[in-house]
Amino acid sequence: MRIIIKNMVIILAYNQKINYNVRIIIKNRTNIYAHNLGGTMILKRKIYKKLLEWKNECQGKKALLIEGARRIGKSTICEEFGKNEYESYLLIDFAKKDKEVEMYFERYLNDLDTFFMLLQTHFGTKLTERNSLIIFDEVQMFPQARAAIKYLVADGRYDYIETGSLISIRENVKNIVIPSEERNINMYPLDFEEFAIALEEDLLVEYIKKCFEKREPLERSMHNQAMLLFHQYMLVGGMPMPVVAFIESKKDFTEADKEKRDILKLYREDIMKIDMRYRSKVLAIYDQIPGFLSQHEKRVVFKKLQDGSYADQYEETFFWLSDSMISNECFLCNDPNVGLSLNETRSYVKCYMGDTGLLVSHAFDENELLEDEVYKQILAGKLQINEGMLYENAIAQMLVANGHKLYFYTHYNENKHRNDMEIDFIISNNSRLKYKMFPIEVKSGKQYKTTSLNNFREKYKERIGESYIIHPRNLIVKDGIICIPPYMTMNI
Repeated sequence: MRIIIKNMVIILAYNQKINYNVRIIIKNRTNIYAHNLGGTMILKRKIYKKLLEWKNECQGKKALLIEGARRIGKSTICEEFGKNEYESYLLIDFAKKDKEVEMYFERYLNDLDTFFMLLQTHFGTKLTERNSLIIFDEVQMFPQARAAIKYLVADGRYDYIETGSLISIRENVKNIVIPSEERNINMYPLDFEEFAIALEEDLLVEYIKKCFEKREPLERSMHNQAMLLFHQYMLVGGMPMPVVAFIESKKDFTEADKEKRDILKLYREDIMKIDMRYRSKVLAIYDQIPGFLSQHEKRVVFKKLQDGSYADQYEETFFWLSDSMISNECFLCNDPNVGLSLNETRSYVKCYMGDTGLLVSHAFDENELLEDEVYKQILAGKLQINEGMLYENAIAQMLVANGHKLYFYTHYNENKHRNDMEIDFIISNNSRLKYKMFPIEVKSGKQYKTTSLNNFREKYKERIGESYIIHPRNLIVKDGIICIPPYMTMNI
């Protein structure tokens, strides 16, 4: 079947019973992606729209720097963008340590005619002025290339996209001038919406959005379907290769687990390459993330890492984990006022995994492949695992993907000798004129208390916009609190 709608071409050849090769091509100025079942699968990513905005707005006057964790899909999206939006493109992968290409940067930046001629010859790609893209992949591996952006952008012949992780680590920026001719964006694992679309649940996503806008619950069967999808997202995660493996294996969790363990192995190898001064501390935090999140308070207890240790000793550690985007940090804010960051307490921190699917595999022995049946038992709630840990990590992941910085709140009662208020997340509208904050409590069970949230709302009522409880039940508004199922977090 072939459908033509103006600038959009949709080719459909799908049989529910037989896994034929399926190709869907959607092409317009705001959205381009290819979806192959039975072959290579290219996932639809929201960041594509941001790449288009950069291209159209900057017109070659700024390079684009995409930061994201390893195996997040940065190279793939850049190549798709180059194929679809330019006459030609070339990708320089600095992780491959091509000495000849590195020599071009060292010798010929004062002679750009020769520089570009050598690149074209080396890669066998003809570049067209103002219609070609050059991609610097894993640019942190060769900082001189990033420094060269200033001169390349000024030359104006081509567009440039840089990708990398650990962009701000001292070792990767020493001896270079950071170019002002850069626009920075972050790339994250697939969010819930992208995951749902990859599983061809586009219509369900739109239905969820409309119900959230109207503050109405989903129809019961649709809620159950959306919850199943969320649990699948929680277990598989949003790293592209595990997602593709899950889909192409007809939802075999074991195949996804294999890919996740490869990524965890890669992360560990990256840690083993870092500066000796803080390598062991990074490894200690990384290894104990599941343990800390399984506790009631979920925050990092530094004394458990090493006797006598304290937060200041781990400042570089958290910077490395944050810059690598392996983790999402959530800092204590005990005086939530204008600008949450102004009142953060960095000695109290929760350290979430950047991807919840990776957390599931990380929580078990690294060498122990989780069988499909084990995943199904977790899905059915029959296997002893801290579901609250996974829920909260998934919500953190979804909030970060929406552009929120993470903070939490606690209040210690001197008389009771315990915390009498605990709020899992606080986000804000970042406005200094009409500042509002939004407290969020995460409940993995259907039965729960709202004492902390009620007390918090009473104490800070002048500063609060909306209050949320995220729970497994359908949407309900009760006593001014919006209680939503976890899949609706994509709308916050």
